[in-house]
Amino acid sequence: MIPMANKRLTASQRRAQLIEVGRHVLAEHGYEGTSVEEIARAAGVSKPIVYEHFGGKEGLFAVIVDREMDILVQRVAASISSGTGRKRFESAVLAFLAYIAERPDGFAVLTRDAPPSVRGSGMHSVITDLADRIRDIFEGEFGRLGWDQSVSPIYAHALIGMVTLTGQWWMENPEHPIDEVARHLAALGWMGLRHLPDDPAPLG
Repeated sequence: MIPMANKRLTASQRRAQLIEVGRHVLAEHGYEGTSVEEIARAAGVSKPIVYEHFGGKEGLFAVIVDREMDILVQRVAASISSGTGRKRFESAVLAFLAYIAERPDGFAVLTRDAPPSVRGSGMHSVITDLADRIRDIFEGEFGRLGWDQSVSPIYAHALIGMVTLTGQWWMENPEHPIDEVARHLAALGWMGLRHLPDDPAPLG
């Protein structure tokens, strides 16, 4: 990443540069381990420039989280817009993992701990927001089978939680092709859904 201090940027260009630099630094060091001074140094600007655009580290972090979540949600939402239940299910898994592969810094920022004052960040928010958007896959399948649709959020959260945690594992084990990981996860999730009893009995 090359600082652009020697090039005069417009306000919007400088803001975009700080977001890009901030995302990389926050992904590498985490929120608590990152300072405004470090972000400014990486961007080749003075600390007041960061404060001028974002009011500080927390403001920059919140903007990065919002943007990354929007990108991720848009990708997953587009992937489940049409097709059979199985196709939509598999597409959702692949879209999520493709985001992780293409934007590892963004995924790292989304799933790291964040200050309590910054809403919509951290792993819990990622799982909750995406699960709410793919719940219709499970509702549709449960309705078709005549099952209780009210439990569909359980399975939506289970799927997104599984993909999120596997994505974190994959970032440490990238020797496995991401499309291979996606196929295995999709197969596991779909086969589990297809053989799910309508009212799971407690274990004896």
